[in-house]
Amino acid sequence: MRLSPFILLIALAVTAPLAAQQGAAPFTIEETGQGFARLDQAVAAIGNGEATIVIAPGTYRQCAVQEAGVITFRAAEAGTAIFDGVACEQKAALVLRGRGARIDGLVFQNLRVPDGNGAGIRLEQSDLEVHNSMFRNSEEGILTASDPSASIRIDRSTFSGLGRCDRDLSCAHSIYVGDYGSLEVTRSRFERGRGGHYVKSRAPMVSVTDSSFDDTAGSATNYMIDLPAGSRGEIARNIFVQGEDKENWSAFIAVGAEDIAHSSAGLSIAGNQASIAPGVQRNTWFVADWTGQQLRIGENELGQGITVFDRR
Repeated sequence: MRLSPFILLIALAVTAPLAAQQGAAPFTIEETGQGFARLDQAVAAIGNGEATIVIAPGTYRQCAVQEAGVITFRAAEAGTAIFDGVACEQKAALVLRGRGARIDGLVFQNLRVPDGNGAGIRLEQSDLEVHNSMFRNSEEGILTASDPSASIRIDRSTFSGLGRCDRDLSCAHSIYVGDYGSLEVTRSRFERGRGGHYVKSRAPMVSVTDSSFDDTAGSATNYMIDLPAGSRGEIARNIFVQGEDKENWSAFIAVGAEDIAHSSAGLSIAGNQASIAPGVQRNTWFVADWTGQQLRIGENELGQGITVFDRR
C-alpha cells in the first residue's frame, strides 16, 4: 500500500512562516472577500450561514468556537496555516457545534488543557470532514461528543505525538469519537503516540482503510484501533507496526472491550499488514474480541509473533 505523497507535504509544515504577511488580513471569507484579523471574528461574521474561511500562511496563537452555520476552514496553502497552543473553553483550537464543518490543510499543535484533553478539534455536534491536515504534539488530535445522526470523515491526514495516560486523569487518544453515527478514516497516518489508543471510536459504523499506524517510536501506547462498544463496518488495507514501549501490547485491534452497545456482526477485517517492530520479541494477537459475535476476519499478512484472533 502506498500512501499519498501529500502526507509528506504536511509533515514538512514546520517550514511555514511564523506569521501571516504583514498588512494582509489573514482570515478571509471566500464568498464575500471580507478580511479579518482574528479567526473568531470571521466565524462570527458567517453566523448561521454557509461559507469558507481561507487562512493565510502563518502560525496563529488563536482559537475559535463555531456556534452555528456550516463553515469550511481552509488553508490558502496546505500545511502552512498552524494553530499553536491556544484552546478555547479549555477544550481545543477549534470547538465545533454549528450545523457542520470542513477542515482542509490546517496544522494543529501543542494543545494542552487542565483536564488532559487539549485537542486540535473538539466536535460537539453535526457532521465533520477533515482533509489534508496534521495534528501533532498535543494531548488529543480530535475529540468528539455524541451525535448519532451525524458522521465524521477523515482523509489524507496525519496524527503524530498525541495521546496521554498520566496525572490520574482519563486517557486521551489520537482520535476519540463518541457515539456518532459513523466514522470513516482513509489514507491517513498515525505515529509516535504518547499514550492511549491511536483510534478509539464508539460509533456503530466504522471504516478505517488505506492508512498506516507506525508505533515504533510510541511511548506507553495501547491499541491501534479500539472499538470499545462494538461496531460494524471494515478495517482494510492498513499497515500496522507495534512498537516496544506499550502500556498494553496484547492486541492491535480490540472489539467490545468495555461494553456491547452496538452489533459487531459482520465487521470485516481484511487485507491488512501487521508486524512487530524490529528487535522486539513478544507474542500478541491481531484482533481481540469481547463480543462473541461473528466477525469477518479475512486474509491479513501477519508478522512473526502475531496470532490472528483471541476471544476474551
